[in-house]
Amino acid sequence: MWALLSLAIGSFGIGMTEFVVMGLLPNISADLLPTTWASSPEDAVAQAGWLITLYALGVVIGAPTIAGIVAKYPRHRVMLALAAALTLGNTLTLLAPTFELVAASRVLAGLPHGAYFGIGALVAADVMGPGNRAKGVAFVLTGLTVANVVGVPFGTFLGQRFGWRIAFLVVALIFALAAVMIALTVPAHAGDPGRTLRAELRALRIGQVWLTLGVGAIGFGGFFAAYSYVASIVTEVAGAPAAVVPVILIVMGIGMTIGNLVGGHLADRDLKRTMLAGLGALVVVQVLLALTAGALIALGLFIFLVGFVSSVLSPSIQTRLMDVAGDNQSIAAALNHSALNIGNATGAFLGGVVIAAGFGFVAPVWVGALLAASGLVLALVSFGIEARSARTAAAVA
Repeated sequence: MWALLSLAIGSFGIGMTEFVVMGLLPNISADLLPTTWASSPEDAVAQAGWLITLYALGVVIGAPTIAGIVAKYPRHRVMLALAAALTLGNTLTLLAPTFELVAASRVLAGLPHGAYFGIGALVAADVMGPGNRAKGVAFVLTGLTVANVVGVPFGTFLGQRFGWRIAFLVVALIFALAAVMIALTVPAHAGDPGRTLRAELRALRIGQVWLTLGVGAIGFGGFFAAYSYVASIVTEVAGAPAAVVPVILIVMGIGMTIGNLVGGHLADRDLKRTMLAGLGALVVVQVLLALTAGALIALGLFIFLVGFVSSVLSPSIQTRLMDVAGDNQSIAAALNHSALNIGNATGAFLGGVVIAAGFGFVAPVWVGALLAASGLVLALVSFGIEARSARTAAAVA
């Protein structure tokens, strides 16, 4: 259990570094883009949204590359190296003096993200054993969701009060703690010298892997389209003071934490139903959020539900990838986080586009509903193909 807790501390740090930017976009843009901010705060926030996209780009690049390269090495050593790399990347964000250098540091900080979660999920699944794999994955992901209850609101509060860089100082310290804990508690793993990058990349020849990655990328793009601009929705649409933003982030984080734990249980019972129902529910709650965002109480309720439903999906998508990838577990588990961060990048980018086009801060939520609906369609296609293949195989037998 201590090993899983150590991994969860690292996932807490990842959740904080990925999501705290979203609550601090106005502060970051005012500091690093003062000229643009003075003439148009909306344009400055939209430009600062690239920091979210660039972090996600680092995840997309790093997840399959790093996971494939390190698949043959002992997992406990790999996890330690990844935690150290995350410490370094976020220290660079803390120290970088200009928008351009901060942007570059976000790419570097994102590189170890997917491999950390992917290989960490395999460690957790091994510890929990057969029949409880989704629960093991959910435990590691709990650090990510708890970050949204505690870390992100706390980091947002610190960033608003003392400057956004303080939030990244806290993140760097959390990753340093995770590295120490991993070194002390994660059990030794012999590694598999026969696993090469080429061998791991065979997962990309499997059609169901691509379909599942598409579900994660497109479906979760819906979540990130709304979440990326939640600070501006709270202040500009609901008309609440900036001090309410951390409260709304706590509400979403509570929803995500509960949803993650519920999702792990449901995925072990019925993975298909959990995925399909979750995606459908995500469409519905985003539509309701868009329609009621001007009322603060309703905004809080539907923000909670968006967080809950999106996190119900996380363990099922991760486990689905592990199921369809065959022997190529390391890269498949890591690719899930590439997919989710393609969704992160896509959602943040499209949200910025509709804001810059003058449609207002609620427009990204409507974009999110459309993306979630597209993810549901893709999931139906994936399971439909699988069912047809099973019937064909049964008929031949």
